[in-house]
Amino acid sequence: MDANTPDAVPPPGCPAHATGRIPLYGPDFAADPHAYYDYARRYGPTAPVELAPGVDAHLVTDYATALRLLHDNAVFRKDARRWRAFDEGLVPPDSPVVPLLAYRPNAMFSDGAEHLRLRQAITDAMGRVDTARLARSTEQISDYLISQFASRGSADLMADYAKQLPLFVFNELFGCPADIGDRILFGISGMFDGINAERAAEVLFGAVGELVALKRARRGDDVTSWLMAHEAGLTDEEMVYQLSLILGAGVDPLRNLVGNTLHRVLVHDEYARQGGLIDEALEDTLWENPPVPNFAPHYPATDVEFAGQKFQEGELVLVSFAAANNSPALTAARQSGSNRSHLAWSAGPHACPSKDSARQITMAAVENLLNRIPDIEAAVPEDSLTWRPGPFTRGLTALPARFTPVAAPGRADAPGRASSVERSEQPGTARKGGGTGRWSQFLKWLTG
Repeated sequence: MDANTPDAVPPPGCPAHATGRIPLYGPDFAADPHAYYDYARRYGPTAPVELAPGVDAHLVTDYATALRLLHDNAVFRKDARRWRAFDEGLVPPDSPVVPLLAYRPNAMFSDGAEHLRLRQAITDAMGRVDTARLARSTEQISDYLISQFASRGSADLMADYAKQLPLFVFNELFGCPADIGDRILFGISGMFDGINAERAAEVLFGAVGELVALKRARRGDDVTSWLMAHEAGLTDEEMVYQLSLILGAGVDPLRNLVGNTLHRVLVHDEYARQGGLIDEALEDTLWENPPVPNFAPHYPATDVEFAGQKFQEGELVLVSFAAANNSPALTAARQSGSNRSHLAWSAGPHACPSKDSARQITMAAVENLLNRIPDIEAAVPEDSLTWRPGPFTRGLTALPARFTPVAAPGRADAPGRASSVERSEQPGTARKGGGTGRWSQFLKWLTG
């Protein structure tokens, strides 16, 4: 087969037959991305795609090829300043994919010694997170969110639960006082939801900058302080960019992972019939419906032939974790629920440094919800659910659920013991404007 002329008809709504590139956006792609990946495989291990109107890239869809690329940091670089099409003005500056692809001085967009320095600081700081503390704070936050809808008998598990829980957990881990935490929540939500994204980004970076200044003056038992104290000696600017990277890269994918796992449990009866195998549901989700389906932007350092395709220096090359995980040969070989060799966390030197924490948070969030509301079920047919558009995220827009109304869970703290969340409310960080944001409301609920 000619690698440039696949012999199958493109999926419905796919204009690849007109442009020669497969669009990874729009409602048709969001509704059935695997139909697009199946079509893309007909080009070979890589395929020409369009990430948004006017933004071209190559997409790796083969598992073995993806691993080769992700581990080859000599040929494929991460520094987005190498992106030739962007530098030449061929990419619309207001494209919705530019904010996640444009260069910033953080670990994701660095190579070599600089990457090692920034990456080690992040890995060491995140490695200090105590699993017992994380479990406790996740349960507290889960209980609080459930308390807001438990008596109603219905909820949108995305808006009311999966979207909010990661934001709250990360706020606690990073030691945010209420007023800064409220603005971080606003900034991240706005950026990923595309609502006043430019203003939301300003709010996020401004709030993170204030958090850095606060921790310079008074450090605490939190990721921000640990990162600041690291031997890498990060400047304030480096702190802001690394913290924003961790928060942004952690919160939205975790939202999708919690939501996608809940979706899998609620619409596939076999998990309930087998005794509520949430860990298996989580692994199946990571294999078949990963929260970040396509990403890992790389740029060839020179003209190169790779996987039978010629790439020019500075061309944008992405990995489809979703397509690679579900390639026919790999799907036939993997053992459901026991094999964790999927690429949902990426691989190589830029693999996710927080996968263990993300797994723990997701398991705790799903288990606690099902324990508190055991008869919860999907409120609408599966085929009526809609998914967020775009190439980089895989998550539902809503997940309506119904259940028998129950009493709202109380606070999870042991009597007489201050929670780790309470301890993040340090002296001298009073809530501005009375504390009316979501983080402030949670702290008020937690402390009674």
